[in-house]
Amino acid sequence: MIEIPSILVPIDFSPYGEQALRYGCALAEKFGSHVHLLHVVDDYYPFIPEAAVFSENRDDYLAGFRTGAERELAKLPQAGWCPTDRLTRSVVVGTPFLDIVRYAKEKDIGLIVIGSHGRSGIAHVLMGSVAERVVRKAPCPVLTVRPGQHEFVMP
Repeated sequence: MIEIPSILVPIDFSPYGEQALRYGCALAEKFGSHVHLLHVVDDYYPFIPEAAVFSENRDDYLAGFRTGAERELAKLPQAGWCPTDRLTRSVVVGTPFLDIVRYAKEKDIGLIVIGSHGRSGIAHVLMGSVAERVVRKAPCPVLTVRPGQHEFVMP
């Protein structure tokens, strides 16, 4: 029998992330798993040299995003999706794929369930897919979920 004591669902507040959350909660129900919801506030500062111009407001800027993310994350999951006694919510500031992998290692996560299309357009071309990078670097199995494909979990 497969045992999955904990499931990590990275949340980007997109419909793709919501679908991944639906899958993560359904799997948690099936396996009696603890669900970890993680949102990473993307800190572009290290990658954009021109961002130094805004450095004095950087901490306030990121703190505002973090507070907003914590507020939105507190609303998830929708009622009845996951038992709240087996749920942990976390918000960190950093690089999404690195912090998702780091969190999975630190918390000894058994499975990551992630939406496959968070970024689109030029952001995807320039930075790649967070899901693709997580699949390559994760310390555990990763289930990528694409809305509109074969649905195992119905709304």
